[in-house]
Amino acid sequence: MTPAERGHPDLDETAFGELLEASQDLHADSMRAMRDAAEETVELGMERRAHGGFDPEENAAFAQQNSQRLQTAFGGKLLAGIGAGAALAALAASSAWASQPTDIQILQTAASIEVLAVATYQKALTLPFIGGSSANPVVKAFAEKTMEQHAQHKTAFNAVTVRLGGKKQENPDPVLLKVVQAAEPGLTSPLPVVKLALELENGAAETYIVDCSALSDGDGRKTTASIMGVEAQHAAILSAVQALLEANAPQLIALPPNVGALPSAAGSVGFPNAFYPTSQARPATEGALSS
Repeated sequence: MTPAERGHPDLDETAFGELLEASQDLHADSMRAMRDAAEETVELGMERRAHGGFDPEENAAFAQQNSQRLQTAFGGKLLAGIGAGAALAALAASSAWASQPTDIQILQTAASIEVLAVATYQKALTLPFIGGSSANPVVKAFAEKTMEQHAQHKTAFNAVTVRLGGKKQENPDPVLLKVVQAAEPGLTSPLPVVKLALELENGAAETYIVDCSALSDGDGRKTTASIMGVEAQHAAILSAVQALLEANAPQLIALPPNVGALPSAAGSVGFPNAFYPTSQARPATEGALSS
């Protein structure tokens, strides 16, 4: 079919073919430049994240260099590809990316949560109704075992931190510490103690869920994921204990349980959500060391 038959009598097929070829070549050049810019930007981001953060002046220079390089590649023509490439380069200099926490900061915050958890259970075990002669034996055994596990979690987080070149975190999360200190005067019976412990366990589990997607180090992710599951287990047990205390049935906190006497809520209270929420997750740098 000729151009005239297709309704385009003035179309020069040879010139049109050359134009298409030139367009394809230009597109290929644009994608090549864009790919290079994106790769350099990602490499810069990973390098800065591994070494503790971003230098705004250095990143601004990187963005300017990439923008100029892209424009040079196209003879100074400001095409759409150039704008996108410059935007990619500028992303490295943006405050949003520059503020991304490092793996070390994330792990130090996790360790600080565990430091506080150990101290909180240790304090609880000094109370007669948690660790004394009047304590429920199941609750006492749970508190002792859970405190031991949190100490192991702290050691694990710190071990990965040191391997990555960071310092161990031996101090408690400063924000959560204030929460615990504010609650201490009201810890006059088992129920408020259980509620406080449940708040800490849920906060830890939710924080580690978020951390798993933020960490770049494989060992860090594996450690955090495994610990997150244990914290969720702690929370499930505490939820069941809380339900029995609120039902004025502390005698039912026993192993093995008297299944026939348990309230109906006992069948679901330990796993209330199809997906674990993250609204209580702590900021990744909250418990990180300054240097």
